[in-house]
Amino acid sequence: MTVYVDDAVTLWRERRWAHLMADTLEELHAMATLLGIPRRAFQDKSSGAHYDVDAGLRQRAIALGAVAISRHVDRALMRRVIEQARAQASRPRPRRDGHGHDT
Repeated sequence: MTVYVDDAVTLWRERRWAHLMADTLEELHAMATLLGIPRRAFQDKSSGAHYDVDAGLRQRAIALGAVAISRHVDRALMRRVIEQARAQASRPRPRRDGHGHDT
């Protein structure tokens, strides 16, 4: 599993911004925590699951192991992760007996 950060190309409020994404939401939130990004900054939009990071945080994410990717591949990745999370949330969970075993 991998965390990704795309090219910091979007200019907003005199800073360059990028998207922080991952193969799973757990990995995404874990990296955001390492970077000091609060959970309220998480964006779960129709375009996909991500955090916005400025160029400085992008470099820190890469130093922590995030893979730099092109802006051209990020949208498909963000959509895939959120679709997986929604599918997982809608699956019925196995019932557990009183001893913590699946029934």
